[in-house]
Amino acid sequence: MTDETLREIRRQIAAGSPGLDSEALTADGRVRVEERQVPGPEGEPDITVLILSLHGGGMIMGGHRDHVSHLLPHVIEGSAVVVSVEYRLAPDHPDPAPVEDCYAGLVWMAKNAAELGIDPERLMIAGVGGGGGLAAGTALLARDCAFPSLNHQILICPMLDDRFETHSSRMVDREGVWDRHSNLYAWTSVLGERRGGPDVSQYAAPARAEDLSRLPRTYIATGSAEGFRDEILRYAGRLSEAGVSVDLHMWDGSFHGFDMTVDHAAVSCASSATREEFIRRALDR
Repeated sequence: MTDETLREIRRQIAAGSPGLDSEALTADGRVRVEERQVPGPEGEPDITVLILSLHGGGMIMGGHRDHVSHLLPHVIEGSAVVVSVEYRLAPDHPDPAPVEDCYAGLVWMAKNAAELGIDPERLMIAGVGGGGGLAAGTALLARDCAFPSLNHQILICPMLDDRFETHSSRMVDREGVWDRHSNLYAWTSVLGERRGGPDVSQYAAPARAEDLSRLPRTYIATGSAEGFRDEILRYAGRLSEAGVSVDLHMWDGSFHGFDMTVDHAAVSCASSATREEFIRRALDR
């Protein structure tokens, strides 16, 4: 991962990411797909959000249409509305831009819950990889700002720690979809010279948070061959120690993003089914 390869990877994602096409997201006309410009962080430009509703979504690449197809079944059933934020990407827009954009999108959604058909007392946040780290950081920010209240957070192989202190953060080298070099590049893109130092916010790197109490019920998942494995396990343990209800899953032999890149494998099917069951139970509460 370098400045030069990042541009090409972004281009390829934009050209071929699953679910990028609006027609595909409509699920044969059953889902309304809408994009809006909504207020960004104070003093910053507006942000784009993708809204999926029933007729009646490493901080350096990707977009607001990536991975939202996994949430379409809940929209189709009429049990959820999905709002996906097009947050600004590093290194063009380093910290705190990404997490502040995510929080601004969450605040807009909560304040416009009635128009969107959302129950403001039943809000959850979710993310994958870098987006998982941003979801965790946004949940911390929402708690500390006392708005809005979140019921659940779904953190899928989240990127939580910039310090590279764990064994797993160094074990994947020149192989797999996200090795330690890619991770180092991403964190440096987000934090610059602050990476690994004392001046990094808990909202940028949630593993740095000293207080994990009063956070929403958490689903958190990792693979055993995942570079983020150890920081995820530690975060889950600390959440539990702080009194947060945690559903932790570690899938044997699995690498970063396994259930979204090799979705036909037996372990991927088991992982996806487990996550879907958690979401359905959360929506039924």
